[in-house]
Amino acid sequence: MLGQDRASLETSGCVLRQDAVADDMLDGVSRAMGEVHTGARLSLKNSALALVIPQMTRIVDHYLMGARPVRAVWFDKTLEANWAVPWHQDRTIAVRERATHPGYGPWSIKAGTVHVEPPFDLLYNMITARLHFDACPADNAPLEVIIGSHARRHAVAEVAAMVRAGPQRLCLAAKGDLWLYRTPILHRSARAMRPGRRRVLQIDFSRENLPPGLDWAE
Repeated sequence: MLGQDRASLETSGCVLRQDAVADDMLDGVSRAMGEVHTGARLSLKNSALALVIPQMTRIVDHYLMGARPVRAVWFDKTLEANWAVPWHQDRTIAVRERATHPGYGPWSIKAGTVHVEPPFDLLYNMITARLHFDACPADNAPLEVIIGSHARRHAVAEVAAMVRAGPQRLCLAAKGDLWLYRTPILHRSARAMRPGRRRVLQIDFSRENLPPGLDWAE
């Protein structure tokens, strides 16, 4: 089964691990987290994350041996904080400071943190893990992905054609489910269509060391 999952991650770019984290652990993380601004980047040293990162890391290690968390983001979509995200690839990493290296750029600042677009191979060899704290049926804004789109960088002008060609997958989830994606997979998220919450902890994993002068933001 695990071998099939690994093959699925390589070919389709995504795989679902059901019941990856127990409800009592999720509830403990929620209590420790308190009220966090949605879309907020979290410190990996956050005491709430310490409750769940080891479990997520153990699972990711089956697919990317030796990977470690390098960035965490918290999403809490409600009717009061409800938004849509268009089709795109995640193309940047968060670093401590700027340093010039071939293949790294352009540069940007997001929420006070330096970001850079690295060589594509580095992105391809990352895994983005999304842990669901609430059920995410079709009307609660599940992530949608284009199967197989993780294999290369796509110019913005060709994204629409990629979406039309598909195939698309709606990433439905139950509480405690963990979706794993190759980080550059094309994805989007619609607005939630019903009352409720859609809390997701997203953590990017990598086993790569950056070139001299460049360090992961954490």
